[in-house]
Amino acid sequence: MTQTPTTNTVTDSDSEAPALSDRKTERRNSILQHAAKLFARDGYADCEMERVAAESGIAKGTLYLYFRSKEELFCACVDQGMRELQASVQTAASQHTAALEKISAGILAYLLFFETHPEQAELLIHERASFHDRLTPTYFMYREESRERWRTVWAELLQNGTLRRELKVDQVLDFIGNLVYGTMFTNHFLGRSAKDQHAVIMEILLRGLLAPN
Repeated sequence: MTQTPTTNTVTDSDSEAPALSDRKTERRNSILQHAAKLFARDGYADCEMERVAAESGIAKGTLYLYFRSKEELFCACVDQGMRELQASVQTAASQHTAALEKISAGILAYLLFFETHPEQAELLIHERASFHDRLTPTYFMYREESRERWRTVWAELLQNGTLRRELKVDQVLDFIGNLVYGTMFTNHFLGRSAKDQHAVIMEILLRGLLAPN
């Protein structure tokens, strides 16, 4: 009995499905990029969906296929920005093995992200202004998630005696988190250089403020 060879036949519908999914993802990302800049420039209240659709090169009806409301679109813009921020920081930190180098690279990547994506800083401001009833703003939700990744880095420095042993990891995480958050907004408002401010932070962080006795 002759056995017929088995072949994997790819139908047109099979090959078109991934391509269609990729196009949807690309279009969604394009919408988010245009919407983020418009929300940052005009504010949440004054940014109309018609304008977002026009800037994105699509019909208003198509826009609503991706986002059911302006609030959903705005929240998606903030969420996407915070995802990209965390990815940038973790990618930069992962290129180093020493704890202090990881921290330095992460801080620089953080500041550079907002320098190159100033609309993301504006979105955080607009989120607070338009949705101040939220218990936890999106930024702090993502910051809380990232704490566990950085907890082990700082714990290593405490355990090996690089940092004063009486310090608590959560104290250090809060201090650094608040420091870079405030620096980011100062840079954004005053146009300061991310690299320059990173150098200042690391100098004072590693050497302190007090002169030797």
